[in-house]
Amino acid sequence: MGTRGCLSCTERCIRTVVLKFFLYSLTYTSMAMYAFHQAAVAGGTTMILDFVIPQNGKSLLEAYDRWRKTADSKVCCDYSLHVAVTWWSDKVKEEMETLTKEKGINSFKMFMAYKDVFMLQDDQLYAAFAQCKEVGAIAQVHAENGDLIAEKMLSMGITGPEGHELCRPEEVEAEATQRAITIAHAVNCPLYVVHVMSKSAAKVVSDARRDGRVVFGEPIAAGLGTDGTHYWNKDWAHAAAFVMGPPLRPDPSTPGYLMDLLANDDLSVTGTDNCTFSVCQKAVVNGVEDRMSVIWEKGVVCPDNIPELYLTLINKDKIFNFYPQKGRIAKNSDADVVIWDPKMTRKISAKTHHQAVDYNIFEGMECHGVPVITISRGKVVYEDGQLNVSPGHGRFIHRKPFSEFVYKRIKQRDQVSKEPPVPFPCLTKIQNFSKKIPQISENLQNLQEENSNNSLKVSLKSFILKKSPNLARKFF
Repeated sequence: MGTRGCLSCTERCIRTVVLKFFLYSLTYTSMAMYAFHQAAVAGGTTMILDFVIPQNGKSLLEAYDRWRKTADSKVCCDYSLHVAVTWWSDKVKEEMETLTKEKGINSFKMFMAYKDVFMLQDDQLYAAFAQCKEVGAIAQVHAENGDLIAEKMLSMGITGPEGHELCRPEEVEAEATQRAITIAHAVNCPLYVVHVMSKSAAKVVSDARRDGRVVFGEPIAAGLGTDGTHYWNKDWAHAAAFVMGPPLRPDPSTPGYLMDLLANDDLSVTGTDNCTFSVCQKAVVNGVEDRMSVIWEKGVVCPDNIPELYLTLINKDKIFNFYPQKGRIAKNSDADVVIWDPKMTRKISAKTHHQAVDYNIFEGMECHGVPVITISRGKVVYEDGQLNVSPGHGRFIHRKPFSEFVYKRIKQRDQVSKEPPVPFPCLTKIQNFSKKIPQISENLQNLQEENSNNSLKVSLKSFILKKSPNLARKFF
């Protein structure tokens, strides 16, 4: 095992990874909002879904307002926001309702990792999921067992980037994913698992969907385009560039496995989880500009996969209730269009990309499939390698709660759970007849309450034989 760097350096790295979310909320990292959106449209993305992540104990509404105030004048393509729930109280519950009803937010992210910073305990997850269901929002989770990670991280003593993966093995992600799905199912809340990174966690999501759970899994460009073997690279800066949570997996077959599940709709959508720092600050994964090209190269070079890719693109619009404003070319829909050349190639490099960061985890990858023109609400914002954007062109998109694509199934499940049990045929006859026999009516009612599933024919027969043999002979 490598031990690159002293323990104090490792502690600083860990703190940086954990605190990246707080920095993200305040300063948007080194990739400023304008540059971030430029990179998005250059890669064929017409809208950004970003995260507001309040500090533990701070107001969700204030964090949202601060983000909007900073972003609205800088964005050059449309955007909307998820809001993270990093602590729990009655105030948080009330603010979730306000954000949903008044601020255009219909998704909230909970962390099962980053203990003592953002992590919620199971009872708090239950309460947050229940509130999401109540207000018609989508519950999102960062699924890792934060308690286990904290214990392993302290006990292993590995100081290089490889320690990031070693203290967060697949089972830590899979266990948390299963636990989140179980809690969400208990309150009948739709669940969206962000950045599914391992085979084990992906299988948990896939199995849950096949069992009828309302859950969506999101692999990201990094997990589909590369793997975690880079954590053992002798160049610290190279290895650190791949650090993210959950980590990339060292099994080189993982990207293909995730892509297969994505093509089969066992996983539903793709994202980037883009959060970039310079190498000097600490490298954390990039991807917003390269997402489409990487997915096309890794999953759609075979023409048979093209319809599946299209579905992953519009699934997110439907899940988060943009559709048909977004994700459709039609009257009254936004004119967001990308013209894609499937035969054109490009080589990904930090020297040529538009992302405001000095590295690229896909460095040197040659991709078939390149965006030629990107159109945002009818305006050409990127054409033949040239940006044509201006700060403030983008607008915030309000999202309504109770997405039909998601909550149709939730409402159906609620309806089924409220329907009374189907009575046992002979019990119905006895109930009607018992009205004429006062002496057994009360006892029969008590028996029905004890056996609410109305399926214990043997117990009924024994009861009636004991109380009224003549009556029993008429029905059994």
